[in-house]
Amino acid sequence: MPSLPRLNPAALAALGLALTAAATSHAADLTVEVSGAKSTQGTVSAALYASADTWLKEPQKLQGARAPAAQPVTVLVFRNIPPGRYALSAFHDENGNEKVDTNVVGVPTERTGFSRDARGRMGPAAFDDAAIDVQGDMTTAITLR
Repeated sequence: MPSLPRLNPAALAALGLALTAAATSHAADLTVEVSGAKSTQGTVSAALYASADTWLKEPQKLQGARAPAAQPVTVLVFRNIPPGRYALSAFHDENGNEKVDTNVVGVPTERTGFSRDARGRMGPAAFDDAAIDVQGDMTTAITLR
């Protein structure tokens, strides 16, 4: 039985690093500056969605981020985002229950916002109105209302 050529461990390691770098070279970090938190109580949370079909469906978000609420801006970072079109939703969770609280008719009682400061009519903003193109590291802003 013929023997296989022996590979140099250093060359193998270099190949592995090159493949890893190539796979992640197109991934970006998306920094989100969220303003408009009512106070420094609780957290500011944001979710990143990749399509209109998954928009605002919590289990189908691409990534989520959360940080203690800060004034005047809370900074959240989404890491290793492939190039593409995405939309973000954010809210100030003042009471720490990890959900957007609403009144009896379903209107949020905690501040919410969307990328591109998109607003909906009689409901949340549409994915297309909030969509941003991510092609590399970038910063975007959301104002909570």
